[in-house]
Amino acid sequence: MKHLASWALALGLSFGALAQDNVSYHGKKITAENATPSAELATKMGDKKELNTKVEGTVESVCQVKGCWMRVKTADHQTMLVRFRDYGFFVPKDIAGKQVVFEGTAETKTTSVAELRHYAEDAGKSKEEIAKITQPENAITFMADGVIVKK
Repeated sequence: MKHLASWALALGLSFGALAQDNVSYHGKKITAENATPSAELATKMGDKKELNTKVEGTVESVCQVKGCWMRVKTADHQTMLVRFRDYGFFVPKDIAGKQVVFEGTAETKTTSVAELRHYAEDAGKSKEEIAKITQPENAITFMADGVIVKK
């Protein structure tokens, strides 16, 4: 009985410690130190086609099918598409407006109309909004190895 009480106390304390942790980790466990603000990523990349880095920003939207991508606000009211390496992890679908830190590879890429329409469909956009997508998009995208969601 004494061991059961000790075990229950230890379990309760561990749940309490977890409840105080105001972040959740997805994919590779990373730290938030030295993250570049998302609004400064384009400047940091300069003329580079790719850059391994860590970024911090605010989630604008998330794939509502399974959390397999997110859009993070950047400079000038734009967003950056963040996908997850090897489709190996997902983020919660209810994190729009939350702060995140993600680490991986930023890349300047042209996204086709078909792919943009697919993402709009995953985001729950209307058929009218999807039909308005008629031009490919040249932008910075991000392939994340790990994400921290701040609660």
